[in-house]
Amino acid sequence: MKMESDIFDELDLKLLDALEANARASFARLGEVLGVSDQTVARRYRRLCAEGGLRVVAVRDAERLGQDQWTLRLRCVPDSAQAIADALAKRPDTSWIGIASGGTEVIFGTRPRSPGDRDDLLLGKLPRTPRVLEIRAHQMLHRFYGGPSGWLRKFRVLTDDQVAALRPEVPAEPGPARIAPDDEPLLAALERDGRATYPELQRATGRSESAVKRRLAALLASGAVYIDVEYLSETIGYPFAAMLWITTTPAALTSVGEALATHEPIAHAAATAGPCNILATAVVRNSADLYAYLSGPLGRLNGVQHVESSVFLRRVKQLTYQMRPR
Repeated sequence: MKMESDIFDELDLKLLDALEANARASFARLGEVLGVSDQTVARRYRRLCAEGGLRVVAVRDAERLGQDQWTLRLRCVPDSAQAIADALAKRPDTSWIGIASGGTEVIFGTRPRSPGDRDDLLLGKLPRTPRVLEIRAHQMLHRFYGGPSGWLRKFRVLTDDQVAALRPEVPAEPGPARIAPDDEPLLAALERDGRATYPELQRATGRSESAVKRRLAALLASGAVYIDVEYLSETIGYPFAAMLWITTTPAALTSVGEALATHEPIAHAAATAGPCNILATAVVRNSADLYAYLSGPLGRLNGVQHVESSVFLRRVKQLTYQMRPR
């Protein structure tokens, strides 16, 4: 993977990959693995946060927890997409939002906290929004790639030994993927800052530091929660992203999804119920690279019947925070 950036360099890319391997590793540990000082890591980390949109946050894994996840595609009246996206961004159950298709389409992910919240959004608020012309809903059935699997891992920026040296220790018996009511203060703190220190988590929860360490390790090991690393892909030379709406034959659904998971441009891929049966997000350098991918690796997959692509013009929300216009 070659970085094309006037601000960031190869060390920044390695740091991002190291954070995907273990986002809570200390600066000293990261520096040891990357072969630089902890002061250098700290300085690069702060610059990535300030100028590259880097944010480390805890995410509840809806698939592992058995919770609903939906991707909604709204066709809007011209000039209304931004206002609709901004309103959706204020909802706690929306996880990401983008504007596509020349500014007439809003695409977003939602994780309803209850069937009532789901029905309120899908059957209540959206149908009553006069500037929404069409709603297409896709329920996620199975994730092929994404979530705790970091996109940069596909480019092998770090060696296998470096990644292994960063991986946190996993409890022998992590237990089931479950979030208890008394985990909420801990998760609230980590959703604000996934690298919050144990003393900070101790103060936020009222638990002892050892209890916080054990519970967080169990939540991460069970898969109920993962620490996600978000950044602006354009800062590493990949400013072009598109949602791919893929229809396959039923028999090819699994093979196509598993193949997509190995393709470098694919940051996320999932089987869905809805107008198509696979949704994928492709991240590339430019429109020529997207064309090459659609006509090449994707086009050659057996069982693919139809592909529609929606190029993102703007990201409005990512995870727990709204994106600032650049």
